[in-house]
Amino acid sequence: MNVALAVACDYAIIDQHGKLSVLGMFERIWVERFPVVHPRLHLVLRLKGRRTEIGDHPVQIRLVDDLGHEILRGDGAVQIGEPPAGVLEVEAGAVLAFDIPLEHAGTYTFEIAVDGRLEATVPLMVSQIPSPVAPAPPPSEAN
Repeated sequence: MNVALAVACDYAIIDQHGKLSVLGMFERIWVERFPVVHPRLHLVLRLKGRRTEIGDHPVQIRLVDDLGHEILRGDGAVQIGEPPAGVLEVEAGAVLAFDIPLEHAGTYTFEIAVDGRLEATVPLMVSQIPSPVAPAPPPSEAN
C-alpha cells in the first residue's frame, strides 16, 4: 500500500461511493499568539495498492514539531476489501479531524506510516501574525 494523496484542509468528506471531496487545502497556519489550539484541521489520505493487498493495513499518524517533539499520535488500520472482478488496483480513503496544540512558530509535520513504513509527510508552517504598526502621529506645526 502507498499513500497517493495526503493533504491538510479545512473540511473533507468521503461519500458512500468512495468519492472524496476536499475544501480549503493549506500548508500554512497563521495565529495571533502562542500557545494556541488550531481547531478542526482535517488530514485527508488516499491509499492505493495492488489487488493482492486486500486485508488489514496498520496506519500510524504522528505530528511532530521542528524540534522532533511528538505533538499527536494515532494508530489505526485500513481494511481493503475484495474488489470486483477485473479490478487490479485497490484504494481506500480516510479523513481524520484534529484539534492541534501549537506551542511555537515553526514547521510541524504529519508523518504517515502504512504497514510500518513511512509513506508520506504533510508539512505545516505555523507563523505568528505580525502586530500592526501604530501610525506615526502627525507632525506638529511650529509657530
